[in-house]
Amino acid sequence: MTDSKTPVFAVPDGFSADAEKVSALKEELGAKGVQYLFSSYVDIHGVPKAKINPIECLEKMANGSELFTVGALEGMGLVGPQIDECAAVPDLDTAIVCPWDNRFAYFFGDLYYHGAPYENDSRQVLKRQLERANAMGLKFNLGVEPEFYVLKENGDTGKWEQLPTHRYRGVCPSYDINQSFGSMDFLEPFSDCLRELEWGLYSFDQEGGHGQYEFDFGYADALTTADRLTFFRVMAKQVAESIGAVATFMPKPFADDARSGCHNNMSLASLETGENLFTPESESNPFAEKLGIPLSKLAFHFIAGVLKHAPAITAVSSPTYNSYQGFIAQGDMPDISWAPVLAAYGRNNRSAMLRLPQNRYCVENRAPDMSNNPYLTAAMHLAAGLDGIEQELDPGEPINANAYNLSRAELKKEGINFLPATLKEALDAFEDDPFTVGVLGEMKEIFLKQKRWEWEQSFYPIHDRQLNQFLTHV
Repeated sequence: MTDSKTPVFAVPDGFSADAEKVSALKEELGAKGVQYLFSSYVDIHGVPKAKINPIECLEKMANGSELFTVGALEGMGLVGPQIDECAAVPDLDTAIVCPWDNRFAYFFGDLYYHGAPYENDSRQVLKRQLERANAMGLKFNLGVEPEFYVLKENGDTGKWEQLPTHRYRGVCPSYDINQSFGSMDFLEPFSDCLRELEWGLYSFDQEGGHGQYEFDFGYADALTTADRLTFFRVMAKQVAESIGAVATFMPKPFADDARSGCHNNMSLASLETGENLFTPESESNPFAEKLGIPLSKLAFHFIAGVLKHAPAITAVSSPTYNSYQGFIAQGDMPDISWAPVLAAYGRNNRSAMLRLPQNRYCVENRAPDMSNNPYLTAAMHLAAGLDGIEQELDPGEPINANAYNLSRAELKKEGINFLPATLKEALDAFEDDPFTVGVLGEMKEIFLKQKRWEWEQSFYPIHDRQLNQFLTHV
């Protein structure tokens, strides 16, 4: 509860939202039927949090009236009942009227503590790296490929079933028209929402898992894309609930079906002109000439930085115990999973972590999954790529063959390492890489503590399958 005694130190001294802008925005939102407002931030998992304000309180909200005891949330720091609150200050330029219910408008915001940006706010973590890039004359652009399952609960068995209820008879249901037709109860209203948002939706499809879908929309600057993916997940859950279903962003909900990836497509542009700086130069480029891959020298340095820190990045971009149950080439699946299990790069090679597409000048990391916090993932990628540029790192030789056909001995001979096989391995790499503290600061230890606890909670319980298999056989 807040009142006239709200501490003035919650936001910067002298802070005041543009009154004229607030007034115009209130009028615009009111004309669209908006009654309630969310000024949001995300926790360490990327899950959005907010209070609800009536639209008549927009001016107070815009000036940071809403205070949050973030220490009550997992992985946010400031633990303890005696600790002061953070203020959530909405970015007024990010207002979105919720397409599925125009009574609500959603703002992305930043946390402030004692008058300064809160260090452990994920959006602020990304902003720090964006400022670093801007100081180098660079703009970080990002596109994502979000995949997720939509499930309905069977009232008779209590089990979750994938949409549509009829199963594709072949090995892989990707792009199957009948599967798509059978899922239009969800696909149509969700795609309508994306079109209303004007994010540049250009395709959606039935993916590699039964009842798994991918929606592809235009890339943007990294902060905008991270905001959009956060809202995308909120919207998917709301639309799924409207048809009596659930949208899940669990990376690997079924052992015999595909993981839900969230590929990150990254490029750097000139801050001044907007030109894509991963586009091949007109002059000689020793990397492109030697490797036969049309990208700029800057892009190859960026790739080298990401590869150098690949295990630590993966701890953030694939941050759950379940994430690593998807990092397997086949497992219980009837065919190769195409999971990117190798810390390598290659020309249009989907068996490597980093794919260099031939239809666009960017670097695609295939390792991130849908459980990731998009702000932290983008920050880690950008920081690593900038390290590679500043240090002029060499990415080494690409792998352009099908890596799934290579033995471990062959991979070792080529100097190609596997990505972490478990959350524990990823966290060990994250802890040991000094680069991570430069990106996350104090949040590094908070992240480690939170995620090691998750590892222990998931690893140590004894499951029925183990009992059935080993109880009388050991």
